Amino acid sequence: MSSLAPTMQLFFTERLARQRQASPATVTAYRNTFRLLLRFLQERTGKAPSALDWDDLGADVISAFLDHLEADRRNSARSRNARLAALRSLFRYAALRHPEHAQLIQQVLAIPQKRYDKATVTFLEPSEVDALLAAPDLTRWEGRRDRALIALAAQTGLRLSELTGLRCGDAVLGTGAHVRCTGKGRKQRCVPLTAATAAIVRVWLAERGGLRDDPLFPTRTGRHLSDDAVEARITLHKTVAGQHCPALAAKKLTPHTLRHTAAMTLLRAGIDVAVIALWLGHADIRSTDAYLHADMSIKERALARVTPLSAKPGRYRPPDSLLAFLESL
Repeated sequence: MSSLAPTMQLFFTERLARQRQASPATVTAYRNTFRLLLRFLQERTGKAPSALDWDDLGADVISAFLDHLEADRRNSARSRNARLAALRSLFRYAALRHPEHAQLIQQVLAIPQKRYDKATVTFLEPSEVDALLAAPDLTRWEGRRDRALIALAAQTGLRLSELTGLRCGDAVLGTGAHVRCTGKGRKQRCVPLTAATAAIVRVWLAERGGLRDDPLFPTRTGRHLSDDAVEARITLHKTVAGQHCPALAAKKLTPHTLRHTAAMTLLRAGIDVAVIALWLGHADIRSTDAYLHADMSIKERALARVTPLSAKPGRYRPPDSLLAFLESL
């Protein structure tokens, strides 16, 4: 076994688990990155992953791997950057343990993040949310579960991992109804529920039963729903809802779209951006600025307050024949 394999193992067991106490989501993301890299190198070099050494991970190889992610796996620039961040974390850890490879490590750490266009966030209008809530088949157990999940997601703005990680005891439906969750950075927060959302969740809990530590939105076998399963269910319900709401059919709908919808609902209600950042669990209030750009109504209200320009409309006409000739060129 080369020196790469034990260092990578120690990176997970020592750096991530003991020193950083990384969340399961972070460990999973890093694991997937290195698994993709090792398979890429195995196909490229013919070596088994345990036989690979640091000399096989030069900057040119890492750059080729990142290009492979975009060209062959159709990953976005943001996904590419996330994979690169995981690789940088490993190489920074390796710099302390393998000074003999300092030059190679520095070359890899010098690979820049890729810039990308930041599109305006997509969110649902109230009529589109109503259409989506009406889409699940309430004669089926899965449909009643999905309706409660969509209602909770669209009102609270929980991340997908926070949503699938909820347990029955995390929903408090008495006075001051709210849900408790643990988000990024192990930050715990409580998100209040409206009376309508609390009523839907209360009905679902009465049917779901279970103990406090059981998943709030389980599979048929009682396990937590996977991220892929939630995305598939929402896509299914979007197809049904799109038959009655053409505007919804034209939008790209993901679980994160429901998070954007909750933020835009708060913003349109006049809630301060700092409060919305706390509501969503943003570590930096600048992450919430994207919703200000997405809401055209805020810009329209600002435009209505602006004093109209007093300049008269018309085209520029040169006062001299020579200037007119130059302008015509």
